Amino acid sequence: MKRHKYQYGADPSQWGELFLPEANGKQTPKGVVVVIHGGYWRSQYGAELGEPLARDLAMHGMAAWNLEYRRAGNGGGWPNTFEDVLAGIDKLRDLAEEHDLDLRNVVALGHSAGGHLAVWAAGRDKLGTLPAPEADRQLVRKNGNGAVHLTGVVSQSGLLNLADAEKLDLSNGAVSNFLGGPARKYPKRHMYVDPMSTVPLTVPVYAVHGLDDDTVPLSQSEAYAVAARAAGAPVQLLKLPGDHFALIDPKAPSYRKCRELVQGLLG
Repeated sequence: MKRHKYQYGADPSQWGELFLPEANGKQTPKGVVVVIHGGYWRSQYGAELGEPLARDLAMHGMAAWNLEYRRAGNGGGWPNTFEDVLAGIDKLRDLAEEHDLDLRNVVALGHSAGGHLAVWAAGRDKLGTLPAPEADRQLVRKNGNGAVHLTGVVSQSGLLNLADAEKLDLSNGAVSNFLGGPARKYPKRHMYVDPMSTVPLTVPVYAVHGLDDDTVPLSQSEAYAVAARAAGAPVQLLKLPGDHFALIDPKAPSYRKCRELVQGLLG
């Protein structure tokens, strides 16, 4: 396995690490997996959460891009985190020739808040149809020529219904903290970044959730899956054994199922 770290911006948190399997005379890996870590978007949680997953994916023959981004508390939140996620995914375009990456299939594997960001990024083409947030159109402009588009998502206990997450006051007001204020103050901003707003997506989404998750309620994945299915989207809800962190434990059966789903999306 080989590892290569790259900046996609000037900020210390704007980087990603590319994990590549050993060639051994084999074919170029099919597609790329973008690993997006969670942590309720807070700065004390970083890409070290995604590193074991990226390493495991590379050990199983996949190219994995472990993406770091600015979080609430270190320059992130609205709109910087969202700009980072799109820019970090687009960085793969620059790396494709150097590392012979196949960008025909780019799948995101996102856990918790990373699941939210992954599903949101998969809907980047639809952002221009939503009401513009407060004096900000930069995210729409980032969807022009050369953008790298996700072709599938595996969301691991993702925060996929931000309106309900705010009402439930998950993680002591994490949504409001992340977005700089409550939905009553910034309604367009909240709508713009809620995965529920871009239903239906045209790419397949697996909403995976641990049955014993007491960090992110199962209702977050259930609500998204119900809405997406009703709109005709290719979404599947999978309820797996384990708690919130079993889904990112490479030794756990629930994580291995997530890996299988990623492999399937890569074809």
